[in-house]
Amino acid sequence: MLVPYSALETLPTETLNNLIKEYLLTQIDDGSFSQASEEGLSQAINQCKQELKSGELLVEFSEDDESFTLKRIQEVNI
Repeated sequence: MLVPYSALETLPTETLNNLIKEYLLTQIDDGSFSQASEEGLSQAINQCKQELKSGELLVEFSEDDESFTLKRIQEVNI
């Protein structure tokens, strides 16, 4: 199930940032993200927020394992 952006806007900032940080850590593993500095991480979080707002990046909730995952729109079966 996709989580609408309007619902993400109601989350505490820290919660949304932690969700994005977890996503970025998976990007380090596959080489897509390499900015480990605090400034680089902050910029990446802001970029992800913009991509969530524009719909390029989506949040998917898995009812099977009750987890949230950020995915590019190309990765989601709509």
